[in-house]
Amino acid sequence: MQLSVIGAGKWGSALFHAFSQKNDVVISSRKTREMEHFVSLKEAFGREYLIMAIPTQFVREFMSEHFTDKGQKILVAAKGIEVGTGKFLNEVYEDFLPKERIAFLSGPSFAAEVMKSLPTALVVSSSNLELAKTFANAMPSYIRAYSDSDVTGAEVSGAYKNVIAIASGVCDGLELGNNARAALISRGLVEMTRFGTAFGAKIETFLSLGGAGDLFLTASSNLSRNYRVGYGLAKGKSLNEVLEELGEVAEGVPTTKALMKIAKEKAIYLPIAAEVEALLDGKDPKLSLLDLLNK
Repeated sequence: MQLSVIGAGKWGSALFHAFSQKNDVVISSRKTREMEHFVSLKEAFGREYLIMAIPTQFVREFMSEHFTDKGQKILVAAKGIEVGTGKFLNEVYEDFLPKERIAFLSGPSFAAEVMKSLPTALVVSSSNLELAKTFANAMPSYIRAYSDSDVTGAEVSGAYKNVIAIASGVCDGLELGNNARAALISRGLVEMTRFGTAFGAKIETFLSLGGAGDLFLTASSNLSRNYRVGYGLAKGKSLNEVLEELGEVAEGVPTTKALMKIAKEKAIYLPIAAEVEALLDGKDPKLSLLDLLNK
């Protein structure tokens, strides 16, 4: 396959490495990078198959500026909910091309390990199962790729796990122990399932690689940017300090705001997300965790 990876950050670079094992792949981004097979955005968007590794909050602006629909097929490799509109990422992309030409990548996968060609299992979701299988079959031998049609479940899982990861980082930063972290992650799985099924997602999706698998990974390792946000807050740093030190996008921060906006409109009970929002707004982490335990 001839593929273009759009977005040359850590995740985009890792996906470029992975898909290059079996395919003809180029990579591009808004900012020119000194790296092999880097091309202009115009050239990259000219290919039939695109892998989009653009952070959620920048997608609409980026697509409006650079994308012209020429029948391309897209694999979305980012996760989150658009803050301004409350739209899931699939809805944002559907403003630019039909859903039958869009697929979504999910599953437990740190960029650093994908870059090292370590064993990984992922899920490609699309309303067009043939497209999902096409992208899945393009992956290298060290990635076991599954395909399914529950786009909403994949979207909610991928977004929500980042919020739970922030709470988990707070838990570890306060040194509350393994028992507390396990309880928090377990209740987080229940919470994101409650949210997702309210929008028609399948329960089994939340028990799969893209749901529980990605949640367990992201919420239990300091390789996770969102986990590090929570850990830093627990150590008394301000959100601005944490994000400045991180130097990367932590999708869980804007996603929390988007989730709570939707929850209030739809009357969905999200206690962990609510406390994470309070934390991000400056609430004392110790008080926040105590309040959460009492809910």
